[in-house]
Amino acid sequence: MIEIESARVSFSLGAGEEHVVLKNLSLSVKEGQTVSIIGSNGAGKSTLLNAIAGTVPLRAGIICIDGVDCTRQAEWERARYVGRVRQNPLAGTAGAMTILDNLALASRKGPRRLKIATPPVIARRMAEEVAQLGMGLESRLHENVSRLSGGQRQALTLLMAVISKPAVLLLDEHTAALDPANAEKVSALTKRFIQEFGLTALIVTHDMSRALSEADRIVMMHDGEIIADLSGEEKTSMTVAGLVDLFRKARGRDYAEDRDLLR
Repeated sequence: MIEIESARVSFSLGAGEEHVVLKNLSLSVKEGQTVSIIGSNGAGKSTLLNAIAGTVPLRAGIICIDGVDCTRQAEWERARYVGRVRQNPLAGTAGAMTILDNLALASRKGPRRLKIATPPVIARRMAEEVAQLGMGLESRLHENVSRLSGGQRQALTLLMAVISKPAVLLLDEHTAALDPANAEKVSALTKRFIQEFGLTALIVTHDMSRALSEADRIVMMHDGEIIADLSGEEKTSMTVAGLVDLFRKARGRDYAEDRDLLR
């Protein structure tokens, strides 16, 4: 499903110097697999997702999604088969537009676009979709998204990311900015949508407990490289303390976000 070979991402610092963020990284993710990506700040986790989404270009290497080489495709081209939710609840929706308009636009991504239909037809379908969130938004379709709470807005963003049935779902700390109650709601919706739509998902998180419970596989990054890749029995038997110890052994230092391990 996702094949990344020797991906290199770097940014110019001027005077002929560059900062290398991904160092010839290779990763293969099977169809339908959920992968948690963990690591210290600056490890390259978000940059990896940006590279897959086409937000940042590769200096070298290849990225294939569902058998298609998309290395040179623009971000808007990949949006046909890549859904994404960022950490900021405001980033994935247009606040000045209504809930209905946001959902209708998101549903039109991809080669199978909606045919021209009357507004009531679209509204009925979108009301059915948004009712899945369990937040009562189906009765507020004509309100601007800016009036929603952070949790409601992030749940809507998640629905918008999956409504067009993408091949890949990229989640970048998508519950980190929410209060605990809303984080749990969005997390539960995430698991539900991944299962219902059979999505291949990559989830960047600092929350080790969540990483262990919500994914089939854990990829640990540091300094632009993958330093551990756990799946099967190795992942199933792993604990938070075991992950911290694994990081220490792999890099000879403490995990930089020990405070996050207590969640």
